[in-house]
Amino acid sequence: MTIKLFIQAITKFIFGFILVGLLIFLPAGTISFFNGWLFMVLLFVPMFFAGIVMMFKNPNLLKSRLDAKEKRQEQSIVIKLSGLMFLVGFIVAGLNYRFDWLKLPRGVVIGASTVFLVAFILYAEVLRENTYLSRTIEVQENQKVIDTGLYGIVRHPMYSVTLLLFLSMPLVLGSIYSFLIFLAYPIIIAKRIKDEEEFLEKELEGYLEYKQKVKYRLIPFIW
Repeated sequence: MTIKLFIQAITKFIFGFILVGLLIFLPAGTISFFNGWLFMVLLFVPMFFAGIVMMFKNPNLLKSRLDAKEKRQEQSIVIKLSGLMFLVGFIVAGLNYRFDWLKLPRGVVIGASTVFLVAFILYAEVLRENTYLSRTIEVQENQKVIDTGLYGIVRHPMYSVTLLLFLSMPLVLGSIYSFLIFLAYPIIIAKRIKDEEEFLEKELEGYLEYKQKVKYRLIPFIW
């Protein structure tokens, strides 16, 4: 761990917390938005502890996760589309509360919160299994194909987990309209996977054999 990495991680964490809070609570017109605080706790408390663990156990992994500067044009477009989805989705969730639009039952919110926490546990497991994971599409020095654990079920378990995380977010916030916006994510991530696999086939030794071994990209028995 270095002081520079620590400052970078804390700065991004605080910035993310403030940004998401503003996107949710400003449109809501109040800080007395229970679903908003529930979401903030579910998102940022596990994120904080995951960051602490990575900082001490695998600082290189943390550093790669903090680097979001995508070099490939195709992936840059995907990142921008994802950012737009989050921006609109969070604002709509806040407006949904403010203007008392259609609100989801408590049972749906509880169920979505459970799915979110389970997905975060799976997220941590993916990071444990694959220490080469970065937020950008690249092949690191001495990188090898991981084909065990969750990687033995689907080729992109991180994206499978984010699918659960992101689709449960608007439900935790209690907004069906926001959920409809987040339904854009499966389309966005499919575009990212297609381009990523073309890159990995060329740059990562053994990836073609791995594709033959593990047939499904994102969802077992479906795709």
